[in-house]
Amino acid sequence: MALEIHVPELGESVADATVGRWLKQEGEAVKSGEPLVELETDKINFEVEAEQDGVLESIAKGEGETVNVGEVIGTLGEGDGSEAPAAEPEEEEEEEAEASEEEDQAEAETGAESAEDEAEAEEEEVVEVEPDGHREVEVEVRASPSVRKLAREYDIDLAEVSGSGSGGRVTRDDVERLIREHDRTAAREVEQPEEDGRRKERPAAEDGREERVRLSRRRLTIAQRLVESQQNAAMLTTFNEADMSAVMELRRRRKDAFQERTGARLGFMSFFTKASIAALKAFPKVNAELQGNELVLKKYYDIGVAVSTDEGLVVPVVRDADHKSFAEIEQTVADLATKARDGKLTLEDLRGGTFTITNGGIFGSLVSTPILTLPQVAILGMHKIQDRPVGIDGEVQIRPMMYLALSYDHRVIDGAEAVSFLVRIKEMVEDPGSLLLEG
Repeated sequence: MALEIHVPELGESVADATVGRWLKQEGEAVKSGEPLVELETDKINFEVEAEQDGVLESIAKGEGETVNVGEVIGTLGEGDGSEAPAAEPEEEEEEEAEASEEEDQAEAETGAESAEDEAEAEEEEVVEVEPDGHREVEVEVRASPSVRKLAREYDIDLAEVSGSGSGGRVTRDDVERLIREHDRTAAREVEQPEEDGRRKERPAAEDGREERVRLSRRRLTIAQRLVESQQNAAMLTTFNEADMSAVMELRRRRKDAFQERTGARLGFMSFFTKASIAALKAFPKVNAELQGNELVLKKYYDIGVAVSTDEGLVVPVVRDADHKSFAEIEQTVADLATKARDGKLTLEDLRGGTFTITNGGIFGSLVSTPILTLPQVAILGMHKIQDRPVGIDGEVQIRPMMYLALSYDHRVIDGAEAVSFLVRIKEMVEDPGSLLLEG
């Protein structure tokens, strides 16, 4: 008896997903617990596993299709998949039978004058006409009814399609490939004025210099959220710079003993997390959320840490960071970064967050304006540490300096408050001993 494969519960606030890729093909044997298909949501990707041994009997939803929670995306049947190799020839025989039946029907209906029959007749042959109007070559085009229908929908002349099926049959993949080529051509067409006032089109490149890649659900969602953030918040950015001498000296002296004692590597993120929490406590509106006409002040500190992955930026959250030690923060951040890059983040890892820290410095960024992670009202940007000349007690000295950026929602946070918040972080980073007093 066939077992339906359903879209599982996706988590809080996630109602649908996109079929990323099927890991098994129809007719292929699967074991219980073996992954069948990868689903993409706006937050994470995850795999749907087989609930029993058997054979993937059918795939109801193909790659790129949107599916809802509980929807059937395929069926799992009994068996061991031994008959799987016969699936392709059977399908080919069915197409040949359909084409043969259509040819017989076309012969029986010769002379019919309906528009549809005329259209079919035009697609049945390719005719090259000499200048005097005489026919030169007549070639029969073989394709199933479903393929012909698809070609008509996209105004594709089957005579232009090179058939890859048996006997030169035009398959659905052949037509879809030509549709994609037409789409690329349309995307590259650029009208240019000629000397006589007419316009000409630039032909699409056909030498493999371009590739069309479907954006992942996460990439599309990131794009949408960034646009929403720009459009729905009065975002401004204020800058400052911090002398990293004290932190770097402390790390130099303590990092080996710290790692030996805690097992965690002492990085910069724990210092900036602790400094941010101290500043958030001093300026509570920065740790808030605007809901309609009310400002929700949050008295807990869930700090989002931006992590770059192959599919884009994700922001896992360090929960109750104010109750964590330096070692616990460093270990949590390292674990979340590893899970993000391995594609193993859960929805719980990404839920919520009251304030975000992003470090563009690991990629060499000297200064940038980070974009808010709505509904948060502020985000801190760290950058590359660079030796620069600075004035110290009337003398010019070379110090390791880092530019800091705070982007904030001006609807909630005034400029003076934002500047003071960033200065507070600067002061605490330049005097890391003060972070101990903050707990």
